Amino acid sequence: TGAGAISIACTKYLADRAREKGIKASFALGGITSVIVDMYDEGLVRVLECSQSFDAVAARAILDRPGVREIDNADYANPFSKGCFLNNLNFGVLAALEVDTDFNVNILTGSSGQMMGGLGGDVACGADISIVALPIIRGRTPSIVKKVFTCCTPGETVACVVTQAGIALNPKQKYYAQLKEDLEETNLKLVSIEELQQLAESLTGTPKPIETTDRVVAIVEYRDGTVVDVIRQIKT
Repeated sequence: TGAGAISIACTKYLADRAREKGIKASFALGGITSVIVDMYDEGLVRVLECSQSFDAVAARAILDRPGVREIDNADYANPFSKGCFLNNLNFGVLAALEVDTDFNVNILTGSSGQMMGGLGGDVACGADISIVALPIIRGRTPSIVKKVFTCCTPGETVACVVTQAGIALNPKQKYYAQLKEDLEETNLKLVSIEELQQLAESLTGTPKPIETTDRVVAIVEYRDGTVVDVIRQIKT
């Protein structure tokens, strides 16, 4: 899980359920936050593999907790290494700026087309089940769209999108049938990604397309170095 508000909340809820069910994780990976350190201190996670620390508690934990281990980015996400921790993940909970009806994820460019922050999405490629959690709208902007402005994470790596209006499962993901069967036994609402997109647009209206020039100002690379998209200069 990441360091955004939704990811931190998910971590807290996960800790509650793990405590309730008596389940312990073998390891947690990635950008470590204080809530994951709390799970380690309680014995809910055996080892933390830390490629970056998102707060002071997580940074301090590397020094004074033997099971919190600092790793470099090659150990974390190198797709050409057999020891890559990322490829041993069962679950990843990710945030996003927008998701489209093909489950492609944009975490790089905002509704204006300008870059908002650093690139991610490696977790989705490595984890068995990657969960993208986001609201269907932010302000007057839909978060579920027909086509993301910038593709950072290809849709085939995303298992499901979770919103306050329901959960959309990706029918092309290999665990689709099992996830659908499990979720149908709960009171959670299953919807299609198209339904979420239509609901979002019904609330905000259809956004005006972002106009760009032909000039490429940035290249979006995947974890193996392949180019998944480019970012073009915004017309002003």
